Amino acid sequence: MAKSDEELMDGMKNGLLARTGQPLEHWVALVQASGLDKFSDQIALLKTAHGIGHGHASFICQAAKGRFEADPNDMLDGQYKGKETLRPLYEAIAHYAAGLGPDVGIDPGKTAVSLRRNKKFANVVPASKTRIDLGLNLKGHPGTDRLLPEKPGAMCTHKVRLESAADFDAEVKAWLKEAYGKA
Repeated sequence: MAKSDEELMDGMKNGLLARTGQPLEHWVALVQASGLDKFSDQIALLKTAHGIGHGHASFICQAAKGRFEADPNDMLDGQYKGKETLRPLYEAIAHYAAGLGPDVGIDPGKTAVSLRRNKKFANVVPASKTRIDLGLNLKGHPGTDRLLPEKPGAMCTHKVRLESAADFDAEVKAWLKEAYGKA
């Protein structure tokens, strides 16, 4: 069963402290005082100058930007501002994903919503005013005309372009369920 957000946060904080000898607050203050605005520059600072691994560096930078204090509903509102007609489609995807199992985590971010189990199995991105891209982690799947393979190194291995609730049909739901099963 997936850990709660609080358990995940505590685990990351404890791991960071064990590996570096410094608490999260120390690293957040360092990033904020660095004068670096770009996420990638902040990550590079932590990795190269301080020997912090990528996962912990990303965690620190997210904390420094206030990501963990943000209200998930505010984040969703921001994602769908000017794209309100897509919100019901997002809600249908999130509702279906939540029904896949009690271990599904739905994590809104600034530009996308991650769907996770033990690891991320999908993400929902309002790509334009008329389309949601549903990213799926289906490693080994050859793809189809509809299930488009992504470039190597992308957050997900495939994506499906959805423009209406009718596009979120049994075929797409089966792919989402398969991705969940692989996570």
